[in-house]
Amino acid sequence: MSKKLSLKIRRLGIDTYQETVVYMRRDCLVCQSEGFESQTRIRLTVHNTSIIATLNIVTSDILQIGEVGLSESAWELLNASEGDEAYFSHPRPLNSLSEVRRKIYGHQLEPKAIDDIIADVVERRYSDIHIAAFLAASAGGRLDRDEILALTSSMIKHGDRLHWDAPLIVDKHCVGGLPGNRTSLIVVPIVASFGLMIPKTSSRAITSPAGTADTMEVLAPVALTLDQMRHVVEKEGGCIAWGGSVSLSPADDQLIRVERALDLDSEGQLIASVLSKKIAAGSTHVLIDLPVGETAKVRSLEMARILEHYLIQIGAELGIHVHTLITDGSQPVGRGIGPALEAKDVIAVLQNNKEAPTDLRERALQLAAGIIEFSPTVERGKGFSIAKEILDSGKAWKKFQAICSAQGGMREIGSAPHQHVVSADKSGKVKAIDNRVIARIARTAGAPQAKTAGVYLSTVIGDHVKKNQPLFTIHAESEGEMEYALTLMCEEAPVIQIEDQ
Repeated sequence: MSKKLSLKIRRLGIDTYQETVVYMRRDCLVCQSEGFESQTRIRLTVHNTSIIATLNIVTSDILQIGEVGLSESAWELLNASEGDEAYFSHPRPLNSLSEVRRKIYGHQLEPKAIDDIIADVVERRYSDIHIAAFLAASAGGRLDRDEILALTSSMIKHGDRLHWDAPLIVDKHCVGGLPGNRTSLIVVPIVASFGLMIPKTSSRAITSPAGTADTMEVLAPVALTLDQMRHVVEKEGGCIAWGGSVSLSPADDQLIRVERALDLDSEGQLIASVLSKKIAAGSTHVLIDLPVGETAKVRSLEMARILEHYLIQIGAELGIHVHTLITDGSQPVGRGIGPALEAKDVIAVLQNNKEAPTDLRERALQLAAGIIEFSPTVERGKGFSIAKEILDSGKAWKKFQAICSAQGGMREIGSAPHQHVVSADKSGKVKAIDNRVIARIARTAGAPQAKTAGVYLSTVIGDHVKKNQPLFTIHAESEGEMEYALTLMCEEAPVIQIEDQ
């Protein structure tokens, strides 16, 4: 690489949400000599480390002549120092993009084509635009069984994989779409207390106000290394960690990041995401919760059955036993929607608080029972009573505290400074609660980035309410976010439908 192509790097402190971006002046000699234009993908090398990044052109004096700016993600990947010299070139041709184009036009992809795409995604050779094109081309049922199997296998291949010294490693997952459904934080300590090993890796929110990792992070650190995760599991029998920090399926992390921006979660990608993470984590037996409801992610029993079929069949081909549980997805679970509010619900259940939401407690017990029955020592139908005894006795709460301590220490739960109560405009019976709308309101209020933001429900389907009775409370960390949430609420269909008495 020629010295003439070098520039001194500067950390600009710009958060591009994990997308690697470099910034050059419009009059930069490197741009002119190499023919770089805005949005060009370029290879940048500092010392012996190279990354591929998207070029943005700067027209102000934020950069001096001879400097190149780096986004936060680019800076972290290079592990460089301010003022180091960087060298630039064009990356090799991105041949796998031709396969993405084939998929856009409706062609089936061979396993090698999918593997080439995933390899390039993991190596960060794809820009967010490229990833978005692949996701859109694969959405809406456009991946068949063979393609989903190939995608799952490739996502496992291009990442780390854990192996445990135990014949039975269990886990659970919910496909999502149901606000407040934070059962994992209750299931893990119950199952670990029983004596099964459950290395739970979880995602952050994609289109919801909180993912399991977002809620757990309110209570304890979740960005564990592989060694830290192994230590916690070997010590306590279970953990609740963010999957993105342990590189168990790094392609999935990149795809999820763009899915979040697209507000898209395709069926084929969902199956590959779930199974690749569970297999990479070393699980042998997995219970998957499939909530079904008109405003949930899975809207019909027919779609649930399709997902169930693929999850079980593809899981079996890849050597993992999958059991599914189709559950009620007609309304949110618990009362809190948003990381801190959901964490409060979880703690109330674990502490056997009389005010704890009974639906969250019962759903968690049902899931824990299914996992406990994976054990060859437990008869079918006996898991629920075992799970209930563990929760009622306080063993699950004690185990949860121990897991939090092993992950770095338990934290206090904060509260949002701004709250707005939404009341019923008439008396009647609560007929429906729109999962999607209430999730959008919670996100607009700041969740999950603002941990204490979200929505707290005061009623459930079937309740009889009086005019001016509180229905839910919006929580926000700033006045601006509260205003956004209230504006969205006024523009959307009613969050809670009340029928006349």
